[in-house]
Amino acid sequence: MSRPGGAGHQARKRFGQNFLHDAGVLDRIVGAINPMPDDNLVEIGPGMGALSEPLLETCPALQMIELDRDLIPGLRTQFFRYPELTIHEGDALRFDYTTIAGRGPLRVVGNLPYNIATPLIFHLLGFRDVVRDMHFMLQKEVVERMAAVPGDSNWGRLAIMTQYHCRVRPLFTVGPGAFKPAPKVDSAIVRLVPHDELPHPAADTEKLASVVRTAFSARRKTLRKALAPLFNDEDWQRLGVNPGLRPQNLTLADYVMLANDLHEQEQTGSDE
Repeated sequence: MSRPGGAGHQARKRFGQNFLHDAGVLDRIVGAINPMPDDNLVEIGPGMGALSEPLLETCPALQMIELDRDLIPGLRTQFFRYPELTIHEGDALRFDYTTIAGRGPLRVVGNLPYNIATPLIFHLLGFRDVVRDMHFMLQKEVVERMAAVPGDSNWGRLAIMTQYHCRVRPLFTVGPGAFKPAPKVDSAIVRLVPHDELPHPAADTEKLASVVRTAFSARRKTLRKALAPLFNDEDWQRLGVNPGLRPQNLTLADYVMLANDLHEQEQTGSDE
């Protein structure tokens, strides 16, 4: 593997930078992604290019999105022999991914900074129609929350909204020693594949997100208390839901049912 283009670059705390350097881990990540020459592959936060190198060997038309402008000249120098490479200087949290989907569905990869991982995933879920799959290195705890099941202590907003849009598959764990500087937590690789057809379609996704957010802002309370602004005892009886349960006891399908009921009530009210 060639010398990182940002040699001498100090990881920046405000960008949450931890650069991956373990060759064995890099090989496992690339094997999990299994890039093909014609893939519309997008790497978020290439850093000093450790993962970019093996990706480019197979997929020379790789696109990168990098926020740290100090890293970009080094990346251009390091990968000058790949004329099809495109580097977008910008914030992945605000990037419009439809603008780079012209060559086909996006395959998104990245070692995501811990401080932006959750908001970035929520941003990307808004582009699920142009995404084929996503492979991310995340804090292990985030992956566990994303892959949680109802009744689990990790079951919450991240799991419900991610699983609404995607199949979630944790792949393997990565220890702190694979990074420079070494973080204080374990990381994990996760694969997200948008559903071809939503298993539980909501009439209004924003309504679903609102119900879930309201419920888990008071996750230790019963549904009767947590969702008191939205449902009363008559509603719970009509819907066949036990209001004495806690938010983590309801399934994704349950939350979609609640959101769809609210949507229907609002539509009925606006027609009167």
